[in-house]
Amino acid sequence: MKRGLFLNILLMSAMITACAAPPAASTQIATSVKLPSLTDYLQMEVKPSATDSSITAFDHVHRVLYDPKIQNNNILLFLTGTTEKPGFGPKSFFQTALAQGYRVINLSYISYPAVSQVCVGKLLAKDPDCAAHFRQKRIYGDNDFTVIPDQAQDAITHRLTQLLQYLAKNDPNGHWQQYLKDGQPAWHKIAVSGQSQGGGMAQYLGKKESLARIISFSGGWDFSSRGHVANWYYTAAVTPAERWYATYNVKEGFADEMHQISLALGIPSKHIFALDKPLLERTKPLPANKPDWAPAHGDGLSNIAYQDVWRTMLGSGLPSNKN
Repeated sequence: MKRGLFLNILLMSAMITACAAPPAASTQIATSVKLPSLTDYLQMEVKPSATDSSITAFDHVHRVLYDPKIQNNNILLFLTGTTEKPGFGPKSFFQTALAQGYRVINLSYISYPAVSQVCVGKLLAKDPDCAAHFRQKRIYGDNDFTVIPDQAQDAITHRLTQLLQYLAKNDPNGHWQQYLKDGQPAWHKIAVSGQSQGGGMAQYLGKKESLARIISFSGGWDFSSRGHVANWYYTAAVTPAERWYATYNVKEGFADEMHQISLALGIPSKHIFALDKPLLERTKPLPANKPDWAPAHGDGLSNIAYQDVWRTMLGSGLPSNKN
């Protein structure tokens, strides 16, 4: 693709404007591949309210990146961790996904509060399946779980569907219609990745839909009771086990639980990465309300030392290639 091509398209208010323990992952990191610049790709920013006027909560932009010369590739759908104000997303990971042939959608969804902030204490004791009910509401919006304020139009699947329909209409050269089937996401062409809460959402989606891949970075730790991981992890999955991948850092406070969860999900041991490289140096002090292991929680997604792990988990975004 011609270097320097950069289209930053801001779609707002219906207007398009330019704008068994697993092996340690460190033993599998050998090389780092130079990544192409993001300016080599077509980039779009789309407000959720531009795709559906009924969406008013958490109206931060969706971000879309892709190479318009590749027309039949898979989407990498990324779901952020818990935040009240999402940013651009994990740049190096996105660059790696693009280099692997994917389109990237960083979907804006209500990510606050988190499961771990809600399904605790008396509520969890009253409802051991609280975490599943929470995730069902946030992803599909089709149950009566009223503990969180999410409405049906706020659901992850609705936001994605509306975005894909909007892109199909407003970016016809992008051939976005191929990612819709009967008006809903064509999940077999969509790999879902996420960090923390978002990783847990990717895992929950894998239970319900046949996804191209599931890539979870430290994907949360849901419980059914104190010391017992949530029941939904043990339920049957629609996405086959060989398409599941998960990472966690060995320095995280819930590392043992996340390893147990990966096994409960049936993820093959060679697809579970226990990350142990030196952490990235912090440029800002750790906020007072964060645990001392918090930097390890996001390191697997931001540390370029894990690029080979990313590439292994991503495989190829081109369906014609073997992953």
